[in-house]
Amino acid sequence: MSETVLYDVQGPKARRRVLIGSVVGAVLILAVFAVAGVRLAANGQFEADLYRPFIEEPQLYERLAEGLRNTLTAAVYALVLASVLGVLLAFGRLSSTPLVRLPAIAVIELFRALPLLLLILGIFLAYPIVVGRSLDPLYALVVGLTLYNGAVIAEIVRAGILALPRGQSEAALSIGLTRGQNLRLVLLPQAVRIMLPALVSQLVVLLKDTSLGFVISFSELLRTGQQLVQFFGNPLQLFTFIALIYIAINLALSSLANVLERRQRRTVGSSATMAPTEKGAVR
Repeated sequence: MSETVLYDVQGPKARRRVLIGSVVGAVLILAVFAVAGVRLAANGQFEADLYRPFIEEPQLYERLAEGLRNTLTAAVYALVLASVLGVLLAFGRLSSTPLVRLPAIAVIELFRALPLLLLILGIFLAYPIVVGRSLDPLYALVVGLTLYNGAVIAEIVRAGILALPRGQSEAALSIGLTRGQNLRLVLLPQAVRIMLPALVSQLVVLLKDTSLGFVISFSELLRTGQQLVQFFGNPLQLFTFIALIYIAINLALSSLANVLERRQRRTVGSSATMAPTEKGAVR
């Protein structure tokens, strides 16, 4: 039985060229790191005084922990609200009623087109003018992230639902479900498996976009790092450490998404194998 592949099997010459290219690429990357290390050493970036705050200053970690807590708080609030808004807007855009579909399209296109930084700043500055009192930077950041990411998630949800076979909708309608029940009970649970990678990618973007809170003086992780840099005077070391924190969080989110995807595949596979098949009676 022949195995289907999406590429041509490489011959000896092609494998040799790939090996040579890989070795050359690795040597070039190592050379770049070596040059960077020499330049950093020449500029005194490896001196012990620049790394001493990480060992001798416990308040550094306390401030970073506070900034990380603010970042995660804003991200969690925005994620929950944006997910709800995105599902509602996606259902609205898929509606057959123009009075529901057209406003949903207008909202999605408007907030997808606006720069997120301008949106956050506009909400923070416009609220006191309209209401007459100041707005907490956390709320302004969460609202801006919710509106922008809700519009993006709406398109992800809509694409996931439209990617399902038409037979799913036809079967649901044939047993008497309304269009709303079809979307909510039949299509959306199946579409989650399709759109999970895109949702996780958008969650990573949302988490990183919390750093835009600096424009309204929200003490998230990056702004806290900027304040610490002014005190300790080691920008390269502190920002590298903050970058590692972001990378660790995003890797954890990606790992969680992979675990959920594998569990869903096992659930779907086990459901398919458990379906009984009729066999003829043995005489």
